[in-house]
Amino acid sequence: MPSRRVAVIGAGAAGLVAARELRREGHAPVVFERAAAVGGNWLYDDSPASAASAADLLGAGGVHSSLYASLRTNLPRECMGFLDFPFVPDDGAGTESSYSGDPRRFPGHAEVLQYLEAFARRFDLHGLVRFETEVVRVRRDDAGAGWKVSYCSRKLAHGSSEQEEVFDAVVVCNGHLAEPHIADIAGIDTWPGKQMHSHNYRVPDSFHGQAVVVIGSAPSGHEISRDIAGVAKEVHVGRRSPPTSEMQSTARANLWLHPMVERAEEDGSVVFKDGSRVKADAIVHCTGYKYNFPFLGDDVGIYVDDNRVGPLYQHVFPPHLAPHISFIGLHIKNLTGVRGGPRSRWA
Repeated sequence: MPSRRVAVIGAGAAGLVAARELRREGHAPVVFERAAAVGGNWLYDDSPASAASAADLLGAGGVHSSLYASLRTNLPRECMGFLDFPFVPDDGAGTESSYSGDPRRFPGHAEVLQYLEAFARRFDLHGLVRFETEVVRVRRDDAGAGWKVSYCSRKLAHGSSEQEEVFDAVVVCNGHLAEPHIADIAGIDTWPGKQMHSHNYRVPDSFHGQAVVVIGSAPSGHEISRDIAGVAKEVHVGRRSPPTSEMQSTARANLWLHPMVERAEEDGSVVFKDGSRVKADAIVHCTGYKYNFPFLGDDVGIYVDDNRVGPLYQHVFPPHLAPHISFIGLHIKNLTGVRGGPRSRWA
């Protein structure tokens, strides 16, 4: 097989392992990463905690990472490592993929980042990555035999002027936790309190002494509501499904579980579907994310419908363009209707 020049978009877990495998097969990958380091979503950024406007707190705000300070994985480390590079605690053997510190099976986010950094060092991947470089457009070239990739580099002396290169193939590894999905609540436009999406939540300090409504009871909603309950006056969780035994057993005295939110009112009240209401100072949307590929043009033929990406074969290849463009790490659902796992999976 002839060597191909391949653009890999993103240097998170999916991008790093894609680059390694491409190079193992004799290809020449170039990884584009808009951050200054590897890690993708696991590269913790505390800046959203000080965002000033409501728009910043509800949107992506230019920040890729969705980690909060207290986050631990909800998968054991043994399930998260690559097959030939296990993610194990330090047992004194000093293996390349082991770490000192917390020996628990469910590591914190800093330890996951250390693992990815060690993976990149072990397989000499840093030299393949163009850091602080954001892909702004991907389109097929005029002959249909390659891909024009336009990008901006913040490291260049002339700033972020756009450049373009042609590649034989593209691997999309840009993650799925950077475009917030916001709950549609009747009356929210005139509700006077503060709103935040979990994407911008880092620490609970700003909720001290407040009444807070958390929308969503998936892992992030469960964990963030407990985190905030440590400082807030009261926390009310609106959920679509009945509470799990774990939620009931770990609930705090100042934390209440409700059906989903029905509406918000001008006097600051939040009304739930069972008719109960609370006067709230803040609403935190733990409502998930939307797939987003802003750099892909219409000529690629990829679309997102109800947060389903298609058309893709085996969650990876568009049939009409395979194997010249692929998508790694689409784990929520796609047009085959297959749902993915918890939010701590790779990519």
